[in-house]
Amino acid sequence: MSQSSVESATESTTTRLPKAEQRKLDSHHLRDPLLDELANDLPFFSEDALQLLKFHGSYQQDDRDKREKGKDKTWQMMLRLRSPAGRIPAQLFLAMDDLSNRLGDGSLRATTRQAFQMHGIPKGDLKEVIGTIVENMGSTLAACGDINRNVMAPAAPYAKGAYPAARQLADEIADVLSPEAAESSYLDLWIDGDLSYRIRPSRSVKAARLRQRDAGVFSGSDDEPLYGDTYLPRKFKVAVTVPGDNSVDLLTQDIGLVAFTDAAGALLGCNVYVGGGMGRTHNKEETFARVADPLGYVAAGDVLDLVQSILALQRDHGDRQIRRHARMKYLLHDKGVSWFRTELTQNYFRGELKGLRNEPKAKLSDYLGWHRQQPGVWFVGIPLLCGRLEGSFKAGLRDIVDRYQLELRLTPNQDVLLCNIGSAQRNSVRDALSDLGMQMPEAPPPLARHAIACPALPTCGLAITESERILPKVLERLDAQLSRLEIEKSLLFRMTGCPNGCARPYMAELALVGSGVNQYQLWLGGSANLQRLAKPFLQRMPLDELESTLEPLLVSWKQAGGRRGFGDHVNRLGDERVAELLAAAHASPSTRP
Repeated sequence: MSQSSVESATESTTTRLPKAEQRKLDSHHLRDPLLDELANDLPFFSEDALQLLKFHGSYQQDDRDKREKGKDKTWQMMLRLRSPAGRIPAQLFLAMDDLSNRLGDGSLRATTRQAFQMHGIPKGDLKEVIGTIVENMGSTLAACGDINRNVMAPAAPYAKGAYPAARQLADEIADVLSPEAAESSYLDLWIDGDLSYRIRPSRSVKAARLRQRDAGVFSGSDDEPLYGDTYLPRKFKVAVTVPGDNSVDLLTQDIGLVAFTDAAGALLGCNVYVGGGMGRTHNKEETFARVADPLGYVAAGDVLDLVQSILALQRDHGDRQIRRHARMKYLLHDKGVSWFRTELTQNYFRGELKGLRNEPKAKLSDYLGWHRQQPGVWFVGIPLLCGRLEGSFKAGLRDIVDRYQLELRLTPNQDVLLCNIGSAQRNSVRDALSDLGMQMPEAPPPLARHAIACPALPTCGLAITESERILPKVLERLDAQLSRLEIEKSLLFRMTGCPNGCARPYMAELALVGSGVNQYQLWLGGSANLQRLAKPFLQRMPLDELESTLEPLLVSWKQAGGRRGFGDHVNRLGDERVAELLAAAHASPSTRP
């Protein structure tokens, strides 16, 4: 950014910024009024404080099941970790387990961005919870808010191929995109300013961060050289993967990177995709889900510079006036990828962008069951429906982790991997899992294997209707219908309680998106390997009509021979024929988009 641009932006931030932007500017790098409000006795934060609280990894919620007219809400905090590539050391998991039992609602939840969430934390206990997490190898900084979120990568801890390079790159991106002044605020607020817990970046990350003060990338703020004093217009998401592994839902990210390595596993470079995103708002046609565009291939030595250059471009050109239009996907949609590439290479990025390298066909990998991590070492993938850990299974898993000091890795599919299991421990761990009812972790019910639902009610303030709590019953109904129709092939199903898209429903072969109490939009036609957007075909389908609505479409799929996936079949039929089949199922014409 030029000096004149910096001065113009500074003038704008003092006179014309919307309230959300002015709040960030007035916060002294995400510190005020949080610091004062942590010290008061109120059970909730003010609006100004809670919006800044998100940057520290927490959302303020209330239990909507307990709301009573004329009575105060049951306030509580949800807290989310920063854990690149889903890595959770044993020490951190044990601390999180203790905290969730003592100060939370007793559960932990693996999210679709490979991080643990805790729910039900009283405001007065939040400092103790975050401080304990930091003291035990964890962090919640930038897990939410208008900033780069948790960086995703394949969770599999394979010691060869491109997997180690992808995991390392995710760690480095998380560090290079970490805020500078806000980190000091974070440590002041939650751990009394103990600087020994600062992020310790690698040599390459340190060098890249120094280049944040170079022309173009520099924000104009010496305190926050990359982000600037108002941070980003909206949230920002990055994922890294290896060729052919689409466990991270690559095309839904603001930046998606596919890492190529040489025979020894050294990073050669990355294919780069930009402008994906899921969030949308009902009845707001200007909001929509979008898959990322291919940008090009970048050599290994330029990856970190490219990533922070793209973020800087979004910082400067993202819409700060209209928040629902602020994600980078709208910038790509409005301006086009050619404009984006030209602007990036002329004013931000000094390296070279080449044409994409060939990639194998993408696959949704999940790593469930037992796998050789390296000679003499194993890991086991354990399916968790909606990522929820609670009750006796959570207690039993804690015993296994504690006894063998196993590292956990969380997957984007909300499952958990137990890693670093020596060959001598393998049978003991297998027996312990069997005692918990996990005799065949490699073979969960087919529909449940890749199904995802957001938390929704009762704690999410955005939820229109149910999602996670009713997912098991919905899967039972769908499974019974497929069995009755003698359809043996499964399909990719996702469900959310609102259109915000936290479970990435718009990539599924079949998705329900909450649009009213017990009513859902019906989205169809995504692909099983997460490469194609689904489309909305019904706007308000009562959940009671799920089976009757789907019946003609499922029968059509069966009659086609079942060789194609359900999403591919829907896509091949075309919108008009799909609408006819849905109409044949007694859907009212008025429910069609």
